[in-house]
Amino acid sequence: MNPALDHLVVVAPSLAEGVRWCEALLGITPGPGGQHPLMGTHNRLFSIASAAFPKAYFEIIAIDPDAPPPARARWFGMDATDLAAVPRLAHVVARSSGLDAQCAALRAIGLDPGQSIAASRDTPRGRLEWRISVRDDGRLLCGGALPTLIEWGTDHPSAAMPPSGVSLHALALRGVPAAAVKTLDLAGVSFDADTGPAIAATLDTPLGRVTLRSD
Repeated sequence: MNPALDHLVVVAPSLAEGVRWCEALLGITPGPGGQHPLMGTHNRLFSIASAAFPKAYFEIIAIDPDAPPPARARWFGMDATDLAAVPRLAHVVARSSGLDAQCAALRAIGLDPGQSIAASRDTPRGRLEWRISVRDDGRLLCGGALPTLIEWGTDHPSAAMPPSGVSLHALALRGVPAAAVKTLDLAGVSFDADTGPAIAATLDTPLGRVTLRSD
């Protein structure tokens, strides 16, 4: 089964700043999230599901100041100090039912998404478990436009998310090699060859239509 868009990632200097940014720009307060002991991060989440992007959600993530530093590089390039200077759209994640095969296919065309690692976090509904591709250096490829791949366990976090009032209308990724576009074959995603930001996500919100750009 081909990958599908799972979620957008906004990296923030702190969750409090991320919440204020979300309220001002998108007109909603993000829902609860949790802690990631493996990476020393924590997040807030809300649904952006639409007909074109079922189960899609929005993640605001920050380094958890109360967690010990991880023994490895954090995901989503979060150890780069310039990445989290202000809240901004930094990355996209695609879910896959064949994570290892998809990662191997990307390596075969010269793009190393990293190794598949197991991660989890506790929620009021129980523990969420997943496997995710993370490079040893934590670096994002193609300016963040090459999606990280994730394979969920029994439960998907969107099952616990009520409608937020925000939905994903369109997603454009730029700078992804044509061979990777063919390998991923992400439904509903536009892979543009023209100049512009690596990621552009257009959302319908209570404040109207908003486009977030990774630049």
